[in-house]
Amino acid sequence: MDWSDFLSLARTALGTGDPAVTVAVLDGSVDTAHPCFAGARLELVATPADGGGATAHGTHVASLLFGQPGSGMEGLAPGCRGLIVPVFGGEQPACSQLDLARAILLAVDRGADIINISSGQPSSDGEPEPILAQAIETCRRRNVLIVAAAGNDGCACLHVPAAARTVLAAGAMDADGQPLPTSNFGPAYRSQGLLAPGHDMPGALPGGGVTRRSGTSYAAPAVSGVAALLVGLQRRLGRTADPHGVRRVLLATAEPCRPGQEDDCSTALAGKINIRRAIDAITGGETMTTDTDMLVPSDAADNGAAPETTRRYDPTAFAARRPAAIARSELRPSDGGSMSPPEPPAPTGAGALAVTPSDCGCGCGGKKEGGCACGGRKEGGGCSCGGGRPQIVYAIGRLGIDFGSEARRDSYLQAMSVQPADSPIESPVPEHFGQQLLAYLDGYPYEAPGLIWTLNLDATPIYAIQPLGAYAEAAYDRLREALRAQINEGVELISVPGTIAGQVRLQSGQVVPLVVPAIRGLYSWATEPLVAHVLGAMPAAAADREVYERQAGGLANYLDRVYYDLRNLGITGEERALNYSATNAVQIASVIRSATSDQLDLDRIAVHKSPVCRPDSECYDVELSFFDPRNTNVASRVFRFTVDVSDVIPVTVGPVRSWTRRA
Repeated sequence: MDWSDFLSLARTALGTGDPAVTVAVLDGSVDTAHPCFAGARLELVATPADGGGATAHGTHVASLLFGQPGSGMEGLAPGCRGLIVPVFGGEQPACSQLDLARAILLAVDRGADIINISSGQPSSDGEPEPILAQAIETCRRRNVLIVAAAGNDGCACLHVPAAARTVLAAGAMDADGQPLPTSNFGPAYRSQGLLAPGHDMPGALPGGGVTRRSGTSYAAPAVSGVAALLVGLQRRLGRTADPHGVRRVLLATAEPCRPGQEDDCSTALAGKINIRRAIDAITGGETMTTDTDMLVPSDAADNGAAPETTRRYDPTAFAARRPAAIARSELRPSDGGSMSPPEPPAPTGAGALAVTPSDCGCGCGGKKEGGCACGGRKEGGGCSCGGGRPQIVYAIGRLGIDFGSEARRDSYLQAMSVQPADSPIESPVPEHFGQQLLAYLDGYPYEAPGLIWTLNLDATPIYAIQPLGAYAEAAYDRLREALRAQINEGVELISVPGTIAGQVRLQSGQVVPLVVPAIRGLYSWATEPLVAHVLGAMPAAAADREVYERQAGGLANYLDRVYYDLRNLGITGEERALNYSATNAVQIASVIRSATSDQLDLDRIAVHKSPVCRPDSECYDVELSFFDPRNTNVASRVFRFTVDVSDVIPVTVGPVRSWTRRA
């Protein structure tokens, strides 16, 4: 079945899609001025990626989903709401797993039901880095389905994020239903991967026109589009939208490889996507097994394939050329029609300082060329930048300094009379250099804006901090004092609430979002002094001292759990509520006092969307569960407080509630 037949079948059986279903495309920038997007419900989200060479790839992928009927390039789900979240752009053909995790969380925060990722990073074990694994787990918890390209290396090798357990991997097949010779396969994909049309796929060309390409990049939107249409079918049947339920249906109803009828069943993943069988399963109310069962179609548990001898999974296949970033899973047919795996992307080098704030007043980034190419609202065109809603963050980390370029670094070093060999190449700032820098800034405070102040998570910059407005000088003073306390007084962390207003290129070449901080929420602290400040001085009596130490240990344990175990980017509502709960230590202390008086220990920290909230607000319940280590059979004690994260600086709502619950 070629693409036109596949599209016709989906259109006839499922329609054009439900506008209440949102599909996010994490790819390159999209030419939303292309005629095929006229009338599409598209929202562009600001990210560090901005335009550049990835535009052709992103436009092609997006048109396979959102191309409007009668436009010359029709997509699978033109009636669905589209969320465009660029992750490739400029001179960078790849992005880090950190950037991909941030983009996933942005999509979740903007209401995505399906996330299409036509990219991946070769991996020996298929395991994503912790920050990306956390974002994928957030999607599972929020019932957001990720569809990712399996890769185009033509071997039994894995790509991240496609190989992650709860992701639906997409392999590419030709019009005869045979896997493309370049489409990846492997053990993980046998239980969570589908073959979909991916050969000679039409797509919009930036500036106008239609082109054709092949690869798993274009099979992924075929799977994402069908998944979105099936979620819409669930809604039409009066059921709750269940994207992960659709995932289970698609895997269970896939057309498996039949030994003897197929050339090589080892490359067929879990089978070919079968739209009719999936519709029958949903409308017939068949009960699907859960994700924890690692579902494999009953008639294709092993596909009946002979033992893999010539195409055995080799975990060292990419050891010599594993790239340091997520690359687009794209394969273009050559002039002769044959296909070969692409070369790995070249590593990007350091770049000059490049701060790009929004030009269209809605935090969408980019420059407006006309229409709504920058993400601005286009009257009658159907695209928008999210109704003018800026992206809020409430992040926790350590403060660092970056120069942006060697020239800027040398300029500062010469002004400070420091030899280049003595300058830091890591962040946070080393003590010996930090003292010199602080002394220089004390004498010349107007030089502070020339530096790039970064917020780091485990020594990795995740945001650049740039105060703006009439009180920017006061904010820089706060940053200087925080850096001084971090170097001299043992301050461990700083909280940074604010809004994303652009991006900055660091000296290493990494591009990070630019956050304009809210001064009122800029705090820095160390755990031990904070505990002492909240609980007061240690009492003299031995009995009272024992209680005090238990409370201090419980509070320190909670703070450490949030900072180091549950570390996050502070993007989604859950993350902002959790991070704020750690900075609101006084309220946490009241919970800890109550729990430790009964000699209970902290067990779990959970954040849920609050069922009750004020109008025009976004509330989350932070629940702390404590258990009795002396008797684990007794009910746990649960404390809950509600946090409203609709504003830049969150606020607690109502009193702390408490009850017991069986584990």
